[in-house]
Amino acid sequence: MGTIWKQRFFQVLITLLAISLLSASTLAETADTIPEPTLSPEAAAYDAEHPENLEADQLYALSAILITADKGEIIFEKDPYTLRYPASTTKILTVWLGIMMVDDLNQKVTVSETAMDVPADSSTMGLKAGEEIPFIDVLYGTMMLSGNEGANVIAETVSGSIPAFVNLMNETAQVIGCVNTHFANAHGYHDDNHYTTAYDMALIAREAMKNETFRKIAGTVTYAIARTNLQRARTITTKSEYMLTGSEESPNKYYFPDATGIKTGSHSHSGYCFVGSASREGVDLISVVYFTGRRARWADTIKLMNYGFSQYVSVTPLSLYQMNPITIETSNYSTSDGNRGRVELVCQTRPDSNNPTIIATKSEVEQMASHIQDTLLIQYSRDFEAPIAAGEIMGTLTYFPESGEPAIYNLVAARSVAVRENVPKTLEQIIQETYADPNPFPPFSFEIAVILFGPFLILLFLVLLIVFMRRWLRNRKTKAPKPVSRYLK
Repeated sequence: MGTIWKQRFFQVLITLLAISLLSASTLAETADTIPEPTLSPEAAAYDAEHPENLEADQLYALSAILITADKGEIIFEKDPYTLRYPASTTKILTVWLGIMMVDDLNQKVTVSETAMDVPADSSTMGLKAGEEIPFIDVLYGTMMLSGNEGANVIAETVSGSIPAFVNLMNETAQVIGCVNTHFANAHGYHDDNHYTTAYDMALIAREAMKNETFRKIAGTVTYAIARTNLQRARTITTKSEYMLTGSEESPNKYYFPDATGIKTGSHSHSGYCFVGSASREGVDLISVVYFTGRRARWADTIKLMNYGFSQYVSVTPLSLYQMNPITIETSNYSTSDGNRGRVELVCQTRPDSNNPTIIATKSEVEQMASHIQDTLLIQYSRDFEAPIAAGEIMGTLTYFPESGEPAIYNLVAARSVAVRENVPKTLEQIIQETYADPNPFPPFSFEIAVILFGPFLILLFLVLLIVFMRRWLRNRKTKAPKPVSRYLK
């Protein structure tokens, strides 16, 4: 009995070894058959010190694109509209739909036999039929380990069946604006009827990255999957670790400090693929490289990202204004004012307003700064007549973003401007001084005396003058005639 048991044991062992060797051989053959394009011998040498000079033939990828995450503006492209097989980058849409369509991401789901029905050479996250696992763990595993069975679990959880979910994928792609995309499964394993373009996938990734949970998953390097009813707890590591991890102690030539994700893919029909994202100083970029090399996908992505960051900058309305601040010309200023009444207005944030960012090319930012009053709404709250006190609010500056609340800033005087000496007071100033004087009766002075008694004195003078004139005239009429000499004849 013992001998028979030993024989059976060795038979089983040999069989397992044979299967293991066969599987290893198959995997090696699959990896070896994934083509890797090379650069054209006529391509100019890439200069990492001048990423702004990137040319299309300096990329290994047959199709590539770089867009801004906020507006989806195309920054760089190389044959982005040619149909390509997306491989596991398909799972970007799958995971995003799982996040959007399931209310409780922490609910436990059961892995079905149907979900485990994937090709033998598929990448998996190690699930087992009948396993009960939190849905959030399936999302992480599908994204980080590119688990095909995980993608099927997401599909069945969201739509009840894989075909129904694939229909949802295609409908969603159309809504996003993908006109050259069609999905045949939830995981991206090759199918002649499963295709997209670099441009369409960039649109999908852009929408997915708007979701906070997706961004967190896409940028996670390691994740702990809790113990389930069929498996122990385990820790998984993303397949995008080349771009996401690196340090002086563990050097990695493809580490990119600004990288934030997203997803790898590879197959003999699709080559090596990578959809990437990066953020630097408020500028968020999304790239896609299709049909490139195993290591070249990292190199291509870094070239694209550095090119994008060399072209785009992020500014706030405040910093944009500071590039070309407004100087006003005041009136009625003191003759001793060395600046002849000119005052620069300083832009200050208000506690009740936000400070949004503006993403644009360097030339666009310079254009906006040089025409600041066409870019930002400027309203003045007082005239420019002296006196003006330093820090006095002269008006407001308002920026209206494409979405969200407008941002409002105060424009204040950078310095004080004294009023011109001996300038006559305006009626408004006189009224203000009068109301501000605690004594309702002004102090007695010569001017006040003239104002009060002048009319009476003038009247008295006129009366006396009239009396004098009348007397003078009367005396002149009654005066005796001058005697005349008479002579007798």
